[in-house]
Amino acid sequence: MVQEQELDDQVALTAEKIRAGKTSLGIEFGSTRIKAVLIDDTYHTIAAGDYGWASHLEDGLWSYTQEEIWHGLRSAYSSMAQNVEAAYGEKLIRVGHIGFSAMMHGYLAFDKNGELLVPFRTWQNTNTSEAHEKLSELFQYNIPERWSIAHLYQAVLNDEEHIGKVDFFTTLAGYVHWKLTGKKVLGVGDASGMFPIDPTTHTYETEFIEKFNAIPEVAAQPWKLADLLPEPLVAGTPAGTLTEEGAKLLDPTGTLQPGITFAPPEGDAGTGMVATNSVRVRTGNVSAGTSIFAMVVLEHKLERLHPEVDLVTTPAGDLAGMSHANNFTSDLNAWVGLFGQFAAAIGTPIDAGTLYGTLFRAAIADDVDSNCGGLINYPFRSGEFLAGLPEGRPLFARGPEARMSLGNFMRAQLFSAFSPVKIGMDVMTKDEGVAVDSLVGHGGIFTTPKVAQKILAAAFDTPIKVMSTAAEGGAWGMAVLADYLWHADQPLDEFLDARVFADAASTTENPDENDVAGFEEFFDRFRKGLPIEHTAIQTIDLETK
Repeated sequence: MVQEQELDDQVALTAEKIRAGKTSLGIEFGSTRIKAVLIDDTYHTIAAGDYGWASHLEDGLWSYTQEEIWHGLRSAYSSMAQNVEAAYGEKLIRVGHIGFSAMMHGYLAFDKNGELLVPFRTWQNTNTSEAHEKLSELFQYNIPERWSIAHLYQAVLNDEEHIGKVDFFTTLAGYVHWKLTGKKVLGVGDASGMFPIDPTTHTYETEFIEKFNAIPEVAAQPWKLADLLPEPLVAGTPAGTLTEEGAKLLDPTGTLQPGITFAPPEGDAGTGMVATNSVRVRTGNVSAGTSIFAMVVLEHKLERLHPEVDLVTTPAGDLAGMSHANNFTSDLNAWVGLFGQFAAAIGTPIDAGTLYGTLFRAAIADDVDSNCGGLINYPFRSGEFLAGLPEGRPLFARGPEARMSLGNFMRAQLFSAFSPVKIGMDVMTKDEGVAVDSLVGHGGIFTTPKVAQKILAAAFDTPIKVMSTAAEGGAWGMAVLADYLWHADQPLDEFLDARVFADAASTTENPDENDVAGFEEFFDRFRKGLPIEHTAIQTIDLETK
């Protein structure tokens, strides 16, 4: 009876917070899921909702339609709001603050009437290699293929019909925020994936803008770059309010009322940093999902230009080095799904949690070979700059004498998933001597205890911490950034330390000497075998015919 009363009291307290607007809502557009998370003023999740989606090829480029964006957003929000009413008996009329985040980079270009000029080009596209090479050389600053400015410049180089009509371009988070608030702004972290940011002024690098405008083919355009870019804002800056039109877009039922203050829209790198308390200098995180990136907040700029390392910023505007790989869980999920189909076919269907947990634990069982027994896997569903691949072809290979076992197979899957991101991380830590005090793993793959954490520790040869918030994801991190609007009188790193993570539980997995050696052997085979991928690109069609 006492426990029931305590539960009733907690529900009543949460219901009162909902009525009073002591809540923050974060919604993140991931590559495979749109998730909405509502938190209270103690950073506990009150309710969540999500919507699954996937990119598709349109004219050879990875994209999502505008219809998918808005349908997915409304579905995720509606699911969350329904969960609020079911759990607490409250309709979601108001929210304290709202924030949107999304997969970074890409290209959403609009004309002066606000009409989308070409289908959304996502970060997965690698058709911008010429722009990447020319801009990186011009700026002496790495401009990755997926960055928004690379997409814009490639369209200029290709003399695309739409390019002279561009009036504004932004990221997915910036687009949604604009439509809901009317403000063409962007969190500084997301903005740093559009165009380089000056970490001192927290605005775009003026010198680079001038150099870009002076390129002859750009100078011939009817616009100047600064007029096309959204305004960058640091975390804690109010970024507009929900308009009446925006409220109807988000919640067509008319229950949610306009006037709610928004946080600056951020990228998934920034929300990953927040969710792992990794915004302080010399801290880092590995955010793993459909793509994966490892990043470290830098003490100073890198000494040399490294194509393998992106320079972005934290939501507070501090410089961070990022190794980003386009591919992570897509191929892994496909194989796990195959095992699930087998289980169902023999009459013993298995729930996803048990299926993933069983297969993942096999990868660290006592009978596995530390180097995967000669098995090798390439997880490339899409192109991968770090590996020099313009397109992707998922492949599994082995020599005739390789030791084929379930444990070795799953270990090869996980080793291969972490291999591309290791390339850029090695550049930072080994070539540039970047110091890392702590590295935190983040994302759903870390919810199976120990497995991915142990393998990542082997890949980077460094201790890996996983916090109790590891499965919360970017939507929770964005909700925390929305809450920060109430506490922006203190630096973001202090706010996270003192308020959000003061009592957070965590586990740390130290690198095992045998695992480290095994990973290095696998990684050497992985790199030597990359010509297999190039041949597959030439001989296997990209699309099913």
